[in-house]
Amino acid sequence: MLFVILVDLQLKPGMEKQFRALIDANAHASVRDEPGCLQFDVLEPEGEAGRVLLYEIYCDRAAFEAHLKTGHFRVFNDASADMIFSKHVTRCDLVCSGANVASRMGG
Repeated sequence: MLFVILVDLQLKPGMEKQFRALIDANAHASVRDEPGCLQFDVLEPEGEAGRVLLYEIYCDRAAFEAHLKTGHFRVFNDASADMIFSKHVTRCDLVCSGANVASRMGG
């Protein structure tokens, strides 16, 4: 069963640009270098400055655990730790998925 991670982050004021550079690099490396990472999206909710949501899909829980041990994740995690005010992680089993519209639109 596919495994999904949802991360809800509130950044410290003024950290948005630096954090986005780090998380974007981590997201790209995760999908590019980890066969078990199927999707890694970075979202910014409208009208909520400093809030970032992550939506990550892995082929299974083991692939996510492997992600946490990668060099690119460790670099991101260490460099961004002081930028984050709060963080909430939700682990999910993906039980139904609609069409993958983002990949068809180049997004």
